[in-house]
Amino acid sequence: MPGPYCCPNCGTNRTRFTIIEQIPKPVKMDPQTGEIIQEYSIQFMDPFHLPYRGPSYKVQCGVCGLIEDERQFESFAKNNRRS
Repeated sequence: MPGPYCCPNCGTNRTRFTIIEQIPKPVKMDPQTGEIIQEYSIQFMDPFHLPYRGPSYKVQCGVCGLIEDERQFESFAKNNRRS
């Protein structure tokens, strides 16, 4: 469960956010057409295809529109607590 958020850009929003769940889909594409040639499962990927290592969630500020990693919003809220 995430902690409280605060937008690191506008610094005032603590209530309106969009949580974006990132679901990686490994694929092999045709370089000329962009057509997907093959889809891989996470367990069985091509030896030259690195697995996704990014965050599971991104957060968008509902006031200014900034999109960042969830931990950025959590860290800013922790370091900028209101009295």
